[in-house]
Amino acid sequence: MARRDEFSLASDGPLVVRSPFTKKTLAFLRALKRNNDREWFRARKTEYEQHVRGPMVVLLEQLSADFPAFAPDLVADPRVSLYRIYRDTRFSEDKTPLKTHVAAHFPSRKFPKGEGAGLYLEIAPQWVWVGGGSYMPSPADLQAIRASVARHHRKLHRIVTATTFTRTVGSLGGEQLSRVPRGYAKDHRAADYLRYKQFVAGCEFPADFALSARFYPDLLKVFRAVSPLVDFLNRAMIGGRETPHGPPEKDFRQFARSLAP
Repeated sequence: MARRDEFSLASDGPLVVRSPFTKKTLAFLRALKRNNDREWFRARKTEYEQHVRGPMVVLLEQLSADFPAFAPDLVADPRVSLYRIYRDTRFSEDKTPLKTHVAAHFPSRKFPKGEGAGLYLEIAPQWVWVGGGSYMPSPADLQAIRASVARHHRKLHRIVTATTFTRTVGSLGGEQLSRVPRGYAKDHRAADYLRYKQFVAGCEFPADFALSARFYPDLLKVFRAVSPLVDFLNRAMIGGRETPHGPPEKDFRQFARSLAP
C-alpha cells in the first residue's frame, strides 16, 4: 500500500510520485464484480483493506492537506468521506450485497450528514469518475438554489463558462425540467439554469487512469475546476435555510441516486 510520504510537493503545487492505487486495486474490483458474494469477500477482506480501502485512505489524507488551498469547507476524512463497501439492498431489486467500486465524497462541514453539495471520486473496474455538485438536492434546497440562481445567474454563468471549468469538465450537467419551474417567468434571464434539477460537473477516465502518474495532479485539477460551483450551491442552500424565499416546489420529486453510498 502507498504511504503518505510517497507524495511530494513541487513548486507549482502538490504532485504525486505515483498513485496510491495499483494494478492489484483494479484486479480486486474486477474479481469482486465476478464474485459479488459476502463469503467470497470475507475470505479476501485483508486484500480489500490492503489494495483498495488502504490506498483510498492515503489519498484522503493528501486531499485533507490540499483542500484548504481551494476548498477549505470540504471534508476529506475516512470516517466521513469513504463509502462503505456493503450495499443497502432493502429497497432495491438488485440484491447483490457489495459495491464493485471504491468511492469517496467530500461534503461541506457546514451541513449535517448527507446534505449540501460536495466533490466526489469513484474508481470502478471500467472507469474513474471525478467531479462534484449537488446530485439530489432536497425540495427545500432545490428551491433555495433556484432562488439564488434567479438573483445571481450572472455569477453562476461565469463559473460554468470559465475557461478552467470548460476545458476541464466541459459543461454543467444534470437532469432538467422541460420548462421553467412554476413561479418564474418563461423568459427569465436565468431560464436555462432554473430548469436544472441536478447541478453536476465532472470527468470520466478509463480505469487505468487510477494507476497513472497523472492521477493526482488531474484529480486536483478537476476538483479545483468544480469547487466554485460547489461553493455557489452551498452558499445558496445555507441562504435558503436562513431566509425563506423563492417559489414553491410542491411537485418536485427526488430521483433515485445512481451513485448512492
